[in-house]
Amino acid sequence: MSYTLHRGDALTVMKTLPDESVDAVITDPPYNSGGRTSSERTGRTARAKYVTSNSAHDLATFPGENRDQRSYRSWLTELMTEAYRASTEHAVAVVFSDWRQEPTTSDALQMAGWTWSGTIPWIKPASRPRKGGFKQSAEFITWGVKSSLAKGRDLYLPGHFIASQPRKGRVHITQKPVEVMQQLVQICREGGTVLDPFAGSGSTGVAALREGRCFVGVELFSHYADVAEQRLRAELTQDDVALAGPEA
Repeated sequence: MSYTLHRGDALTVMKTLPDESVDAVITDPPYNSGGRTSSERTGRTARAKYVTSNSAHDLATFPGENRDQRSYRSWLTELMTEAYRASTEHAVAVVFSDWRQEPTTSDALQMAGWTWSGTIPWIKPASRPRKGGFKQSAEFITWGVKSSLAKGRDLYLPGHFIASQPRKGRVHITQKPVEVMQQLVQICREGGTVLDPFAGSGSTGVAALREGRCFVGVELFSHYADVAEQRLRAELTQDDVALAGPEA
């Protein structure tokens, strides 16, 4: 298996990808959420929105978190339109969001041409409590298909996931569990290519390589691009050692 990690703006890079060159799009875009008012949503950093003030870690923030609702939908629609063009027939798009942005995400997916096929809850046991109300313990995975699902695959994936964000070895403030991502990337055909326009620390890519898929990622922030590069290179090195056997 192999990977390509592009450094730069997701939309700019996506426009350079060949038509029908990827087999699945699995991504966790910046939610542009995390506030009750417009000023809270557009005037704070990602770290201020998504990390508690008493958090023990000091992980870097990331850009792209200051769009309002209308511009977020327009931007995400344009991105997913490029993803649709770059995807093969029967490709699946999988997009993370939170409860505020889930309706907007499903709108953008459909406006880009994908056939909306469902919303998968991701339950996080280690999540923030809410005084006087219900715990906000879920994020959502909206998914759609280009044309229709491929026939003939003997594949049955779960309709929900239960896993907390990684604590040990955590390298990104919104890092997704690799064990969840490994199940998600199975929606891509065996030996196919997974695209993640917001690679972050590379968890989607690591999962893709572990599951026998190729990976194409894009990351704007150089700090996290470096982290992703290290993780992806390490994953390939481990695979090479395993293939070589005990005498390697």
